[in-house]
Amino acid sequence: MKKRIWIGSIVALTLVWTTPGLATAKTTKSGKGVDEATCFSCHEEVRELKKGSKHASLACTTCHSQLDAHLANPETKPVTSLDLATCGSCHKDQFKSFYRVNYDAQPRKEKGTPTGRSPMQDKLLAPHGFTKEHNEPRSHPFMVVDQLAVDRFAGGRYQFKNMHGMTEPGKTWDVLEDTGKLLPYTAKAGNPVCLQCKTSDLILKWKYMGDKDPQAKWDRTSDVNALIKDVHNPVGCIQCHDPHGTKPRIVRDGLIEAVERDGARPYNADKGKGKVKVLDFRGFRKIGLLDKMDSTLLCGQCHVEYNCNPGFEPESGAKVGMDDRRTNHFPMKNALDILAHYDKLKFRDFKHAVTGANLIKLQHPEMETYWGSVHDKAGVQCHNCHMPKEKNGAGKSFTSHQVVRPKDHVKQACLTCHPKSTVEEKLSQIQAVQNYTRGKMRKSEALLGELIDTFAAAQKAGVPETVLAEARKQHEIAHVLWEWWTAENSDGWHNPGLARESLTASMAASQKGIDLLKEAMKKK
Repeated sequence: MKKRIWIGSIVALTLVWTTPGLATAKTTKSGKGVDEATCFSCHEEVRELKKGSKHASLACTTCHSQLDAHLANPETKPVTSLDLATCGSCHKDQFKSFYRVNYDAQPRKEKGTPTGRSPMQDKLLAPHGFTKEHNEPRSHPFMVVDQLAVDRFAGGRYQFKNMHGMTEPGKTWDVLEDTGKLLPYTAKAGNPVCLQCKTSDLILKWKYMGDKDPQAKWDRTSDVNALIKDVHNPVGCIQCHDPHGTKPRIVRDGLIEAVERDGARPYNADKGKGKVKVLDFRGFRKIGLLDKMDSTLLCGQCHVEYNCNPGFEPESGAKVGMDDRRTNHFPMKNALDILAHYDKLKFRDFKHAVTGANLIKLQHPEMETYWGSVHDKAGVQCHNCHMPKEKNGAGKSFTSHQVVRPKDHVKQACLTCHPKSTVEEKLSQIQAVQNYTRGKMRKSEALLGELIDTFAAAQKAGVPETVLAEARKQHEIAHVLWEWWTAENSDGWHNPGLARESLTASMAASQKGIDLLKEAMKKK
């Protein structure tokens, strides 16, 4: 019975950010007394987290209600407030800035269009679901609704209730509607794992790694269209801030597993960085407490390459379904090492429609791209450039949680460390790196396209399978070294050297495949 008490409550108590300054009443809504001694008699872990913290004086009822019902029947879980407004009632400036819309980040701006970041994407990713709609990212308040409304998620059945919903942040089901109508030329690629980075609402109903458990409402194999009805808020404060210890933390299970496997920062040897203390709550959940701020790791809970979907084993062809933990996996490798990692993992996402090459579909690898860069080695973290200090109406300084693009805030992002420079100079430097990288991305795409076309011609000409197999391998290599940079959102700025090395290697691999095929066709 004590285990059930823990599962029903300790998970909730451990994973919700309480808010300083709220009423610290010692009673539940029903009026029955509930003091800390009562809660801590079962939840020693929470006592240790709260000890000496800024939230130490807050009562459990600050964020947890119906505790009397829980005490009367341990099977009844307490109600835990996961709404961001709970934290925002005290952290008003941070809350308000989080929901401030960045209108420069346009909604539904597709990458795979002639004017997009990856004009040849549809050809190079065919027949992957991302060819149905793959958009540029925008403000965090929209991360759930944009995910559900995209044409590759659920056949187009989820739509904004009106055009204004695209620019007005709100609760998921205040903004979206389930039309129940499937649209042509869409995909049904959404699954429970991909939602774990979009929202914190599922944190008390999801076992570590999404494994099945009688006490977990949702798991990796759950019906995603049922699960999303439980999602109302975007990723929240509790994703990065421990509610009781008030320390920075990580809760994304795939990242915690990777940290335990490879260490917190495999490309910088943890020099000068904080350590992660992983707490295991009796096998149901884990959290990773940081002894000092490392926002690169905090942001890396989502801004990272990870696998969150089914696929297959490249050698045997065996399917890898959502029941397999490989569908919730963080490699923690950079562009040059990622293919070897997936080889070892025995995983690929899809076969290319023309060449049949076994390809990886990459996500948004900002964290591992940044590791080892000049700025990373200098100790610069994500928040230094993306979360500048602001002053409220009373002149009090606070950290903005809007998460901005540094190019729009060059003075705050750059001149703090480079006081002798000017805004114009730094902006020009950013543009130089991004212009160069974009140029190499376009050339990589062009050569990949030529490789695909040459493969089709060679296959039609009857080139031997042994040569086609060699060309497919070059396609695998060239693809991953190119697509890393269409998925990564800085256009090379996070790590210019890695971008240059990776993209030029992609072009070399494509050219090698083209030359192999052309030489074979000459002999026909």
